[in-house]
Amino acid sequence: MLKILDRYIIRKFLSTFFFMLGVIMLLAMVFDIAERLSEFIKNQAPLQSIILDYYLNFLLYYGNTFSSMIVFISVIWFTAKMAQEAEIIPILNSGRPFTRFLRPYMVAATILMVMSLVLNHFVLPRANRVRLDFEESFYRDRLLVENYHAEFPGNELVHYASYNSKENIINDFVVEKYDNHNRLVHFLKSRTATVAHGSSNWHLVDVFERRINYNDTLAFNDQMLNQKIQLTEEHKKDTVLPYKIEDMAIRDNIAEAMTYSELKQFIKKEKEKGNASVPTFEIELHQRTSYPFATYILTLIGVSVSSRKKRGGIGVNIAIGLLFVFIYIFAMKVTTVAATTVGFPPIAAVWLPNFIFGILAIFMYRIAPK
Repeated sequence: MLKILDRYIIRKFLSTFFFMLGVIMLLAMVFDIAERLSEFIKNQAPLQSIILDYYLNFLLYYGNTFSSMIVFISVIWFTAKMAQEAEIIPILNSGRPFTRFLRPYMVAATILMVMSLVLNHFVLPRANRVRLDFEESFYRDRLLVENYHAEFPGNELVHYASYNSKENIINDFVVEKYDNHNRLVHFLKSRTATVAHGSSNWHLVDVFERRINYNDTLAFNDQMLNQKIQLTEEHKKDTVLPYKIEDMAIRDNIAEAMTYSELKQFIKKEKEKGNASVPTFEIELHQRTSYPFATYILTLIGVSVSSRKKRGGIGVNIAIGLLFVFIYIFAMKVTTVAATTVGFPPIAAVWLPNFIFGILAIFMYRIAPK
């Protein structure tokens, strides 16, 4: 049952957190409006869509993304203020253990952690889908993909030199189809290719096509036996292919708009295609759980750092808190880059900073004034 002390600290914790969250998100929204306003006007974005489809979901996404950091700063702020006003000394001198003083912090951290988990796994994917659709329609920068290679079902290899979403043109488009013996049976190359979004009807320009029919009446010995080659050259060709441009030109942040099950299936599909961005998608999957749990770690560090009255006042505690935030962000960036460039396991990249800072949190808790 919550006592007066519990309710007092929880109220201070949550009120400080939501106040700081509101201020930071308001500033972020103002800066974003200043940057995007010309694009909104140029593309005639409806005011209702700007408010409801974009900025409402903008606040949800970025507020949740930085919630752990804001939790840390909030804990540092109000705990340091309590220490400066000598509110903590009588609590500890009354004979209560430090764990008793820490309990309401963990209760409030649990409330925020559960909220973040629910947002990450159930609310934000759908909200991000609306936000990203708005961005795609009214101000998204063009998508440029180069040197694409992928394997599709049916033993088909697809690769192209470049794709520009603004012109919606694929350059040097190549399709290779193999049979069950890993022999090339169909080769198609076009100088340029275009296809409408959501469609499988392709328009090819300057097409070279080669079909190979094998005669396997003799024993197959991994060599080309009797074969018939058909060559075709066309200036223009309209054809149906079993894939869409959305399958071959996707943004890395597309994973943000997928639910947990959708993202798992998407990662499996992209692995089969050999997509080099798979680690990025896996990091997004694991971060949805690791970031909320960082709330506990950062709360424990924040209480341990700021519960002692310092000669320099609150400013010293805030400076120490910001230093920890920068180190934590730097650690997350280092491990993320390692996962996307040198093959470091994505799940380790996401959880390793929490593990390291968890050890640091325990150490600081043990040396905190009691």
